[in-house]
Amino acid sequence: MSSKTPLALMKDKFGDKAKLVEAVEKLTGEDLWVARTNKNKGLAHVSNAKLLRLHGIFTEVKGKFGTREKLIDAILELEKRTKDAGYRARLLEWPVPRLYDTYKSTAKRNAAPKPAAAKPAAAKPAAAKKTAAGAPAAAKPAKKAAKKA
Repeated sequence: MSSKTPLALMKDKFGDKAKLVEAVEKLTGEDLWVARTNKNKGLAHVSNAKLLRLHGIFTEVKGKFGTREKLIDAILELEKRTKDAGYRARLLEWPVPRLYDTYKSTAKRNAAPKPAAAKPAAAKPAAAKKTAAGAPAAAKPAKKAAKKA
């Protein structure tokens, strides 16, 4: 089962590259876009895979948050750093795909279950008890065999 190429995906969803570029440009307003493209080349010279990824991320962020500012606020809340002005200033420089990846990884990290607390020492099996010398009981014969060799 092979996946479709970016060219095939672009043709299925948009028909041609000009329509894909137009769709991405509609989403690249002041709300979401950090202008870092080459003015001479523009988005028409960006690969289909990158354009499809940008379109997908921009539509998700626009639907979920609306603007970059709200996305940054959500990241700061997840990381419990809402009052950290320096961190906020650094996040303001990042493009939307990087911000959204940060949001997803932070949300995933916060949703992960916490590891269980260590069991009390009395519940450990007898084989793990240490001998009077301090080494585990099972490790002593292996040490002696290593010294003889």
